[in-house]
Amino acid sequence: MAERWVRAGWAVVLLTLPGHLLRAGGGGPVPATAVAVARALGLRHLAQAALSAGPTTVRLGALADTVHAGSCVGFALGSPRWRRVALADALIETGFAAAGLRSGWSRGPGTPRRGTSSRRRR
Repeated sequence: MAERWVRAGWAVVLLTLPGHLLRAGGGGPVPATAVAVARALGLRHLAQAALSAGPTTVRLGALADTVHAGSCVGFALGSPRWRRVALADALIETGFAAAGLRSGWSRGPGTPRRGTSSRRRR
């Protein structure tokens, strides 16, 4: 549950302050396309926060976060100017992916509750 609020907060930051974030990491003037990409990612995070209700959607979201983190690493390798921004985003996405995987599996069917054993008591 907390992961959804953190993700929603990050979405709001991306939607409202993309230029500030990009200037801090990339320096110099920020192209309009970079601002548009940051806002699109903010929309994705906002939608993901809203739709991550069950274990299946949380796991699919973690998969999306993992793919996004990988693409950030690839982008960092090919773009020296945006390397810091891309690597920072890769770390954030990796954190969201880890939280989603942990949450998605702990809520999955057949997973015993914390403090209980999956073995039957005699």
